[in-house]
Amino acid sequence: MNLKKILVAVDASENSTRAVDYVGAMIGSSPGFAIQLLYVERNPERDTFPDDAAWKKSCEQEEKKMREYLDQARDALQGHGVASKTVSTEYYVPTFNAVPSQTGFKSPLGVADHILRVIREGDFGTVVVGRRGMSKAEEFLFGSVSTKIVHNTKNCTVWVVE
Repeated sequence: MNLKKILVAVDASENSTRAVDYVGAMIGSSPGFAIQLLYVERNPERDTFPDDAAWKKSCEQEEKKMREYLDQARDALQGHGVASKTVSTEYYVPTFNAVPSQTGFKSPLGVADHILRVIREGDFGTVVVGRRGMSKAEEFLFGSVSTKIVHNTKNCTVWVVE
């Protein structure tokens, strides 16, 4: 059977949680789907911490929190009837095109760029993202992950959940 692959990009926000619930409600126990929950790591800026130890501790705490969130999101899908064997999770650590920095390597690419890469390489037919609560002015100035994905995804359906 050829599974229809769905990528759900998450970040633990309310809209991200709604996106997971939406996918669960839409797919439920329907056969023929494979769902991947994806979180792209975003470490805080090193210079906002007094030393390397404090920065590393914060990064470790954030990773633990997000891995727990991925588990909760998987459980939520299963609560909607999605079979556990059809759900996978990925805590994605960007290394593609990494450049040296004071604290190791940092990717010059944004979260959306990494999600787009996963979409292309994973041959997903659908990607689901939560819309960040930005005003139009903020979105214009800073951009948004969902907007970038909508504008740059090819041969893939995009669901933006608010």
